[in-house]
Amino acid sequence: MFGAALVSTQFGLRHGDALSGARVSIPAATAVLWLLSPLFFDIAGEIIPAAGIFALVGLFFPAAVTLLSFEANRRMGPTIAGTVGGTAPLFAVVAAVVFLGEPASLQLFGGCVLVVMGTAVLCLAPGASRAVWVRTALWLPLAAAILRALAQVLSKAGLMLWPNPFAAALIGYTVSALAVWWLPRFFRLRTTPALSPAGKRWFALTGLLNAAAVLAMYAALIQGAVGVVSPIVAVYPVFTLALSALLLRQERLGVRMIAGVALSVSGVAWLLAR
Repeated sequence: MFGAALVSTQFGLRHGDALSGARVSIPAATAVLWLLSPLFFDIAGEIIPAAGIFALVGLFFPAAVTLLSFEANRRMGPTIAGTVGGTAPLFAVVAAVVFLGEPASLQLFGGCVLVVMGTAVLCLAPGASRAVWVRTALWLPLAAAILRALAQVLSKAGLMLWPNPFAAALIGYTVSALAVWWLPRFFRLRTTPALSPAGKRWFALTGLLNAAAVLAMYAALIQGAVGVVSPIVAVYPVFTLALSALLLRQERLGVRMIAGVALSVSGVAWLLAR
Protein backbone atom coordinates (compact mmCIF):
# COMPACT_ATOMS: atom_id res chain seq x y z
CA MET A 1 0.00 0.00 0.00
CA PHE A 2 2.93 2.36 0.58
CA GLY A 3 4.14 1.48 -2.92
CA ALA A 4 0.72 2.04 -4.49
CA ALA A 5 0.38 5.37 -2.66
CA LEU A 6 3.53 6.69 -4.36
CA VAL A 7 2.01 5.93 -7.77
CA SER A 8 -1.38 7.47 -6.96
CA THR A 9 0.51 10.54 -5.72
CA GLN A 10 1.93 11.00 -9.21
CA PHE A 11 -1.57 11.25 -10.63
CA GLY A 12 -2.56 13.71 -7.92
CA LEU A 13 0.50 15.89 -8.53
CA ARG A 14 -0.74 16.49 -12.08
CA HIS A 15 -3.48 18.61 -10.51
CA GLY A 16 -1.65 20.40 -7.69
CA ASP A 17 1.42 20.71 -5.47
CA ALA A 18 2.65 18.80 -2.42
CA LEU A 19 1.08 21.09 0.19
CA SER A 20 -2.33 21.05 -1.50
CA GLY A 21 -2.15 17.27 -1.73
CA ALA A 22 -1.18 16.84 1.92
CA ARG A 23 -4.07 19.08 2.98
CA VAL A 24 -6.43 16.63 1.27
CA SER A 25 -4.82 13.24 1.85
CA ILE A 26 -4.16 13.47 5.59
CA PRO A 27 -7.54 14.97 6.62
CA ALA A 28 -9.36 12.49 4.37
CA ALA A 29 -7.61 9.56 6.05
CA THR A 30 -8.24 11.10 9.47
CA ALA A 31 -11.96 11.44 8.77
CA VAL A 32 -12.20 7.76 7.81
CA LEU A 33 -10.28 6.72 10.93
CA TRP A 34 -12.70 8.70 13.11
CA LEU A 35 -15.66 7.05 11.38
CA LEU A 36 -14.16 3.64 12.17
CA SER A 37 -13.14 4.52 15.73
CA PRO A 38 -16.27 3.07 17.43
CA LEU A 39 -15.31 -0.34 16.03
CA PHE A 40 -11.57 -0.43 16.76
CA PHE A 41 -10.74 2.09 19.48
CA ASP A 42 -10.35 0.50 22.92
CA ILE A 43 -8.81 1.57 26.21
CA ALA A 44 -6.43 -0.98 27.68
CA GLY A 45 -2.98 -0.22 29.00
CA GLU A 46 -1.08 2.89 30.03
CA ILE A 47 -3.04 5.16 27.70
CA ILE A 48 -1.96 8.60 28.96
CA PRO A 49 1.83 8.30 28.34
CA ALA A 50 1.20 6.27 25.17
CA ALA A 51 -1.23 8.86 23.80
CA GLY A 52 1.40 11.53 24.45
CA ILE A 53 3.94 9.55 22.40
CA PHE A 54 1.45 9.02 19.56
CA ALA A 55 0.63 12.74 19.56
CA LEU A 56 4.34 13.59 19.45
CA VAL A 57 4.75 11.30 16.44
CA GLY A 58 1.77 13.01 14.81
CA LEU A 59 3.62 16.34 14.79
CA PHE A 60 5.85 15.02 11.98
CA PHE A 61 4.38 11.68 10.86
CA PRO A 62 2.54 11.53 8.57
CA ALA A 63 2.41 15.35 8.13
CA ALA A 64 6.05 16.26 7.44
CA VAL A 65 6.83 12.88 5.87
CA THR A 66 3.89 13.29 3.48
CA LEU A 67 5.01 16.75 2.38
CA LEU A 68 8.60 15.60 1.86
CA SER A 69 7.53 12.44 0.03
CA PHE A 70 5.10 14.27 -2.25
CA GLU A 71 7.72 16.84 -3.25
CA ALA A 72 10.39 14.16 -3.75
CA ASN A 73 7.91 12.24 -5.87
CA ARG A 74 7.26 15.31 -8.02
CA ARG A 75 10.98 15.95 -8.63
CA MET A 76 12.37 12.42 -8.87
CA GLY A 77 9.50 10.16 -9.82
CA PRO A 78 7.95 7.48 -7.61
CA THR A 79 10.49 4.68 -8.04
CA ILE A 80 13.64 6.67 -7.21
CA ALA A 81 11.93 8.68 -4.46
CA GLY A 82 10.56 5.46 -2.99
CA THR A 83 13.89 3.64 -3.08
CA VAL A 84 15.82 6.50 -1.48
CA GLY A 85 13.04 6.80 1.09
CA GLY A 86 13.44 3.07 1.68
CA THR A 87 16.67 3.75 3.56
CA ALA A 88 14.54 4.30 6.69
CA PRO A 89 15.61 0.89 8.12
CA LEU A 90 19.20 2.16 8.37
CA PHE A 91 18.13 4.87 10.77
CA ALA A 92 15.40 2.81 12.45
CA VAL A 93 17.70 -0.12 13.22
CA VAL A 94 20.38 2.09 14.76
CA ALA A 95 17.81 3.99 16.83
CA ALA A 96 16.17 0.75 17.98
CA VAL A 97 19.54 -0.66 19.07
CA VAL A 98 20.43 2.52 20.98
CA PHE A 99 17.07 3.45 22.52
CA LEU A 100 15.06 0.21 22.69
CA GLY A 101 17.89 -2.21 23.36
CA GLU A 102 17.23 -4.40 20.33
CA PRO A 103 20.09 -6.75 19.40
CA ALA A 104 22.71 -5.73 16.83
CA SER A 105 24.89 -7.93 14.60
CA LEU A 106 27.25 -7.78 11.63
CA GLN A 107 24.54 -9.33 9.50
CA LEU A 108 22.18 -6.55 10.50
CA PHE A 109 24.55 -3.81 9.42
CA GLY A 110 25.63 -5.78 6.33
CA GLY A 111 22.06 -5.72 5.12
CA CYS A 112 21.94 -2.00 5.76
CA VAL A 113 25.06 -1.54 3.61
CA LEU A 114 23.30 -3.28 0.70
CA VAL A 115 20.37 -0.89 1.05
CA VAL A 116 22.77 2.07 0.91
CA MET A 117 24.50 0.61 -2.16
CA GLY A 118 21.15 0.30 -3.92
CA THR A 119 20.40 3.93 -3.21
CA ALA A 120 23.86 4.96 -4.43
CA VAL A 121 23.31 3.16 -7.74
CA LEU A 122 20.16 5.20 -8.27
CA CYS A 123 21.59 8.52 -7.15
CA LEU A 124 25.17 8.58 -8.38
CA ALA A 125 24.62 8.01 -12.07
CA PRO A 126 26.70 10.18 -14.44
CA GLY A 127 25.22 13.18 -16.17
CA ALA A 128 24.69 16.83 -15.38
CA SER A 129 20.94 16.59 -14.98
CA ARG A 130 21.30 13.75 -12.49
CA ALA A 131 23.87 15.74 -10.49
CA VAL A 132 21.47 18.66 -10.29
CA TRP A 133 18.65 16.74 -8.65
CA VAL A 134 21.10 14.93 -6.37
CA ARG A 135 22.18 18.31 -5.00
CA THR A 136 18.74 19.87 -4.90
CA ALA A 137 16.30 17.07 -4.16
CA LEU A 138 18.07 14.12 -2.55
CA TRP A 139 17.57 15.61 0.91
CA LEU A 140 13.78 15.32 0.53
CA PRO A 141 13.42 11.49 0.58
CA LEU A 142 16.34 11.16 3.00
CA ALA A 143 14.70 13.54 5.47
CA ALA A 144 11.44 11.62 5.04
CA ALA A 145 13.30 8.35 5.72
CA ILE A 146 14.86 9.72 8.93
CA LEU A 147 11.51 11.01 10.20
CA ARG A 148 9.78 7.75 9.25
CA ALA A 149 12.43 5.79 11.16
CA LEU A 150 12.01 8.02 14.21
CA ALA A 151 8.24 7.52 14.00
CA GLN A 152 8.69 3.74 13.95
CA VAL A 153 10.90 3.73 17.03
CA LEU A 154 8.71 6.13 19.02
CA SER A 155 5.54 4.29 17.96
CA LYS A 156 7.05 1.00 19.10
CA ALA A 157 7.67 2.56 22.52
CA GLY A 158 4.09 3.82 22.65
CA LEU A 159 2.64 0.51 21.49
CA MET A 160 4.50 -1.30 24.27
CA LEU A 161 2.41 0.78 26.70
CA TRP A 162 -0.89 0.76 24.77
CA PRO A 163 -0.95 -2.08 22.20
CA ASN A 164 -3.63 -0.62 19.95
CA PRO A 165 -2.48 0.17 16.39
CA PHE A 166 -5.76 1.91 15.60
CA ALA A 167 -5.36 4.32 18.54
CA ALA A 168 -1.77 5.06 17.46
CA ALA A 169 -2.89 5.85 13.91
CA LEU A 170 -5.96 7.84 14.97
CA ILE A 171 -4.10 10.08 17.42
CA GLY A 172 -1.13 10.60 15.10
CA TYR A 173 -3.28 11.37 12.06
CA THR A 174 -5.48 13.77 14.03
CA VAL A 175 -2.46 15.80 15.14
CA SER A 176 -1.01 15.70 11.62
CA ALA A 177 -4.29 16.85 10.08
CA LEU A 178 -4.31 19.87 12.39
CA ALA A 179 -0.67 20.54 11.55
CA VAL A 180 -1.09 20.58 7.76
CA TRP A 181 -4.05 22.93 8.05
CA TRP A 182 -2.74 25.42 10.60
CA LEU A 183 1.04 25.51 10.16
CA PRO A 184 0.89 27.08 6.67
CA ARG A 185 -1.20 29.90 8.14
CA PHE A 186 1.12 30.22 11.14
CA PHE A 187 4.21 30.50 8.92
CA ARG A 188 2.32 32.56 6.32
CA LEU A 189 3.17 30.20 3.51
CA ARG A 190 2.06 31.08 0.00
CA THR A 191 -1.44 29.91 -0.76
CA THR A 192 -1.88 27.55 -3.69
CA PRO A 193 -4.67 27.20 -6.24
CA ALA A 194 -7.51 24.89 -5.29
CA LEU A 195 -7.24 21.32 -6.49
CA SER A 196 -9.55 20.07 -9.20
CA PRO A 197 -12.05 17.35 -8.24
CA ALA A 198 -9.81 14.77 -9.92
CA GLY A 199 -6.81 15.93 -7.89
CA LYS A 200 -8.81 15.69 -4.67
CA ARG A 201 -9.87 12.16 -5.51
CA TRP A 202 -6.31 11.03 -6.24
CA PHE A 203 -4.91 12.57 -3.06
CA ALA A 204 -7.79 11.19 -0.98
CA LEU A 205 -6.98 7.73 -2.36
CA THR A 206 -3.32 8.30 -1.50
CA GLY A 207 -4.26 9.22 2.05
CA LEU A 208 -6.37 6.09 2.49
CA LEU A 209 -3.60 3.85 1.10
CA ASN A 210 -1.02 5.41 3.42
CA ALA A 211 -3.32 5.17 6.44
CA ALA A 212 -4.01 1.49 5.78
CA ALA A 213 -0.27 0.88 5.41
CA VAL A 214 0.45 2.72 8.68
CA LEU A 215 -2.18 0.63 10.48
CA ALA A 216 -0.59 -2.56 9.18
CA MET A 217 2.88 -1.34 10.18
CA TYR A 218 1.74 -0.48 13.72
CA ALA A 219 0.04 -3.87 14.06
CA ALA A 220 3.32 -5.52 13.03
CA LEU A 221 5.31 -3.41 15.51
CA ILE A 222 3.21 -4.81 18.36
CA GLN A 223 4.37 -8.32 17.45
CA GLY A 224 7.88 -7.74 16.11
CA ALA A 225 11.05 -5.75 16.67
CA VAL A 226 11.72 -2.54 14.77
CA GLY A 227 14.82 -4.20 13.27
CA VAL A 228 12.55 -6.75 11.55
CA VAL A 229 9.45 -4.71 10.75
CA SER A 230 11.22 -1.66 9.30
CA PRO A 231 13.17 -3.62 6.64
CA ILE A 232 10.01 -5.49 5.62
CA VAL A 233 8.21 -2.18 5.13
CA ALA A 234 11.15 -0.98 3.05
CA VAL A 235 10.38 -3.41 0.20
CA TYR A 236 7.57 -1.14 -1.01
CA PRO A 237 9.70 0.28 -3.90
CA VAL A 238 9.35 -3.12 -5.58
CA PHE A 239 5.60 -2.59 -5.83
CA THR A 240 6.14 1.02 -6.87
CA LEU A 241 8.46 -0.15 -9.65
CA ALA A 242 5.93 -2.69 -10.93
CA LEU A 243 2.95 -0.32 -10.77
CA SER A 244 4.95 2.50 -12.34
CA ALA A 245 5.84 0.30 -15.29
CA LEU A 246 2.17 -0.52 -15.78
CA LEU A 247 0.57 2.89 -15.16
CA LEU A 248 3.13 5.68 -15.64
CA ARG A 249 4.40 6.13 -19.15
CA GLN A 250 7.05 8.66 -18.11
CA GLU A 251 8.69 6.22 -15.72
CA ARG A 252 11.71 4.71 -17.51
CA LEU A 253 12.82 1.39 -16.08
CA GLY A 254 16.46 1.28 -17.10
CA VAL A 255 19.15 -1.16 -15.98
CA ARG A 256 20.43 1.27 -13.33
CA MET A 257 17.00 1.74 -11.76
CA ILE A 258 16.24 -1.98 -11.65
CA ALA A 259 19.71 -2.73 -10.24
CA GLY A 260 19.30 -0.11 -7.54
CA VAL A 261 15.96 -1.49 -6.43
CA ALA A 262 17.34 -5.05 -6.56
CA LEU A 263 20.29 -4.17 -4.31
CA SER A 264 18.03 -2.45 -1.81
CA VAL A 265 15.64 -5.38 -1.68
CA SER A 266 18.58 -7.79 -1.35
CA GLY A 267 19.67 -5.84 1.69
CA VAL A 268 16.21 -6.21 3.16
CA ALA A 269 16.26 -9.96 2.46
CA TRP A 270 19.65 -10.24 4.14
CA LEU A 271 18.32 -8.43 7.19
CA LEU A 272 15.32 -10.74 7.41
CA ALA A 273 17.45 -13.85 7.05
CA ARG A 274 18.80 -13.27 10.56
